[in-house]
Amino acid sequence: MQMDNSISKLAKLIKSAEKPVFLTGAGVSTDSGIPDFRSPDKGLWRATSAQEFLFIDDFKREPEKFYDFALKYFKDLLKAEPNTCHYFIAEIQKNAEESFVITQNIDNLHQKAGSDNVIELHGNFARSYCINCMHEINTTKVFNMLEKGMNPPECPLCKGLLKPDITFFGESLPEDALEKAVSVSENADLFIVLGSSLVVNPAALVPGYAKKGGAKVIILNRDETPYDSIADIVIHDKLSNIINNIKEVYDG
Repeated sequence: MQMDNSISKLAKLIKSAEKPVFLTGAGVSTDSGIPDFRSPDKGLWRATSAQEFLFIDDFKREPEKFYDFALKYFKDLLKAEPNTCHYFIAEIQKNAEESFVITQNIDNLHQKAGSDNVIELHGNFARSYCINCMHEINTTKVFNMLEKGMNPPECPLCKGLLKPDITFFGESLPEDALEKAVSVSENADLFIVLGSSLVVNPAALVPGYAKKGGAKVIILNRDETPYDSIADIVIHDKLSNIINNIKEVYDG
């Protein structure tokens, strides 16, 4: 009964919101076949030695190791398709006066689902660039090079090292994206966290800015988060279950 009440209340808040903002984490994309990082069973940190390959200094020193890992674990990321959650967020955005998605994900799925105003805090794996001349290239082409035996892949213009346009450990988040995320959060009237553990700063601090700005803060996540205590509504369940229940009320 409490779950039903929360779902009903949230559906009404979504319908009435003029400036909803969404903060999405890895849990949004698990139903698209992309593993998250911290879950106790299938999290990428626990299942692999991923962290060893995601520090920027290590990447520059031994890019071959990163690309060997990427071929095994990240190639499918480029082929992934949006799921119900991505499409529902895009639908809400289209019905709102002004809406933004702040995402910690690098999978490009919000854009594929039709979302506008996507703020990417950790970059986008679909793009790559040369760290020497800054030439941009589609990451699919980078994987084509890898499959032909070119590891590390080289810039077609200057032969420099190609790097996916994502934030590695040891790199700062894009300053303009972070400033934009804080600004839109402060101006939101509804702030919904979906599929994020809210343990990675500075992204995890954004709900606090929304709360301070007067927004209703909603947390939808499988597990508890450090910010549950400040939220107006908290629902813990598999995200696809939560979204399907919300859609049933919202569409009804």
